[in-house]
Amino acid sequence: MKKLFFTLGLVALMSVTAAAEKVVPISYGNFDQWVTRHIKESAVIGGQTKTVYAIGPTQTIEGAKPYHSSKSPWGSSNVYAKVMGVVKTSNAVFPDTHGSGKCVKLTTMLEHVKAMGIINMDVLVSGTIFLGRMIEPLTSTKSPYSKMEMGVPFTGRPSHLQFDYKLTAPLGDRTYSSGFGSKKTIRGRDYAEVFILLQRRWEDSKGRLHAARVGTGRMRLGASTASWVNGYRIPVKYGDITKQPGFQSYQGLIPKEKSYYARNSKGKMVPVVEEQWDDPNATPTHMLVMVSSGCGTAYVGTVGMTLWVDNIALVYK
Repeated sequence: MKKLFFTLGLVALMSVTAAAEKVVPISYGNFDQWVTRHIKESAVIGGQTKTVYAIGPTQTIEGAKPYHSSKSPWGSSNVYAKVMGVVKTSNAVFPDTHGSGKCVKLTTMLEHVKAMGIINMDVLVSGTIFLGRMIEPLTSTKSPYSKMEMGVPFTGRPSHLQFDYKLTAPLGDRTYSSGFGSKKTIRGRDYAEVFILLQRRWEDSKGRLHAARVGTGRMRLGASTASWVNGYRIPVKYGDITKQPGFQSYQGLIPKEKSYYARNSKGKMVPVVEEQWDDPNATPTHMLVMVSSGCGTAYVGTVGMTLWVDNIALVYK
């Protein structure tokens, strides 16, 4: 009888726990809808029409036009660039299948550029999606973060970031290739990365943006999976996590020189300088979520690293 009561009590406790948990999908985070863009590159680099994908309400867009969705919160490394009048595209984020629906496939690859038989170069691109937007058209390869408006307004306090994933992680060293100079091999392996960062931002009288880190969930993935890992969760830890068990240096505050950008009240893109850890009970003003097939600096990664992700959601307990 005691064993029966214990079992019933355990079932009841599990039911209460399950009922108290709330899983909230991030808009368009099931990746079942995509925008297909057909962009003809300049004749000087071949004049081919390339397909560039974006995450958003299903539609097809013809021509070299800047794109931004007012409905989808997702930006990506897939871009339309126009540098010194030359139209070029980059696409390392693709729709793929998962079960009966679609998912996002992010891969690290070399974009080849050949101009009039004179310029012959490769640019390494890691497939990346993020909450925010890419400012198109890109007009240079300098300061890539300044072309990304990173983060969305948000005041929640989730306990986890949840998603399904599959990973193919080639062994070997990384490649650096910015298109200027020869490719270089950099010792050490690369990792795919997923993170959620919660910030409390404010603006000073000179229009500069500052931030305190409220919540942190950041994970690097380096082991290939045999199949999909469904319902994977990254815990969001609040306040200063540097003394908490399992802390890794890459989970710390964002260095000033690697700051992400956002628009200030005057509409100017400026760096968001993360200056301090916030009180663990603070309310954030913005959420950053990023998924990438690489974790290094721009133009560095392992060619062939491929990450599939689906069903991104926030968990509340």
